Amino acid sequence: MSNEDAVLSALLASSNRVTAADIPALIDEAGRKLGLSGAQVYLADLQQARLSPLMHPAPETPSPIEPNEPNETSKPTEPSEPIQIEGSMAGLAYRTQRTQRSRDDCTAWVPMIDGVERVGVLRVTAPCFEDALLETCAALSGLATLLVMAKASHDELVVDRTRSRTMTTQAELLWAFVPPRTIGTDDVTSTAILEPAYEAGGDAFDHSLGDGVLHLALLDAMGHDLASGGASAVALGASRATRRAGGTLADIATTIDTTLSEWIPDRLLTAVIARLDIATGQFTWINCGHPPPLLIREGHVVPQAMEFPAYLPLGLGLGQAAAPDEHHIRLQPGDRVLLYSDGVTEARTSDGSLFGEQRLADSVIRSMASGNAPPETLRRLVRNLHEHHRLHDDATIMLVRWHPH
Repeated sequence: MSNEDAVLSALLASSNRVTAADIPALIDEAGRKLGLSGAQVYLADLQQARLSPLMHPAPETPSPIEPNEPNETSKPTEPSEPIQIEGSMAGLAYRTQRTQRSRDDCTAWVPMIDGVERVGVLRVTAPCFEDALLETCAALSGLATLLVMAKASHDELVVDRTRSRTMTTQAELLWAFVPPRTIGTDDVTSTAILEPAYEAGGDAFDHSLGDGVLHLALLDAMGHDLASGGASAVALGASRATRRAGGTLADIATTIDTTLSEWIPDRLLTAVIARLDIATGQFTWINCGHPPPLLIREGHVVPQAMEFPAYLPLGLGLGQAAAPDEHHIRLQPGDRVLLYSDGVTEARTSDGSLFGEQRLADSVIRSMASGNAPPETLRRLVRNLHEHHRLHDDATIMLVRWHPH
């Protein structure tokens, strides 16, 4: 067994009974055994605006950290300070998912990626970085990611470092139910954003993979209170239970409708529920009172490609009424499908103008044309929304890209 394998194996074995507070020291110790001067974990916050370090005692003589701006020459930032994702070398590694090295080649920022979900970056220092050492850093970063994600659901330190302010009760409820923001394989990527992240009320999203199918749902419950969050959470539960029992898209819609009308009456919910056959590109969906999805192909929205009459919103207790119609479209390699709630298009500038569907599509297309992956495309879009518009409702966006290899 090589030294690298032995160190990483020992790190994994020693992590079984530790808390998240112990992980930074374990990673740093392993890094030093691998030939590094130090290693430190930074996690992205919920809105992907900054990278915050997992706290652990700093060494007696800490290595200098690079300034936030890649070309800046100001005094070094202390290792305990958060780093802005925009305008920093660490943020560049996060945004591009590629390792970035300092000009003096003594510091590198290595992306931390869980599958295709961006988690943060690993800051590593060394006298200099050769290719072999950078490969070792990538392996250490991958293991650090696994250790952090193993604690993410139940360790308060991870929760604390990925938040910048207090969350409302209904937002806590929704985030407890939704899956990771980004999932995918070599053939398909699905990524979603939910805003306002800390005050979300009625929107929710779901995506999962199984048996060669990508399952999708985007939900928008009426209102912006705890009952709205409860309606979306109940709808997610009904959707998953029906799907996992072998139900069709129409069965899912019917179950959501029946469950809401029985347990949370007077709360309506719009939804797009869909599935993508990953092997063939066959995209099937139903629309229950929701804005129609957009099909983006070769840098353009295909006009009216997914515009069909929508079924009624769910929660009315329609019982034996006709089931919603399924719609079908065959995707081409590289196609994107954009799903969104009306809170996105109804965001307004200070002069009252709407963000609108056209601006939404243009923002996504421009970002993709710049070479950004789907998660970065949505991060930039939401950043633009917050900078130039005001949200009056929950804004949820889901971007699916089919890219069979």
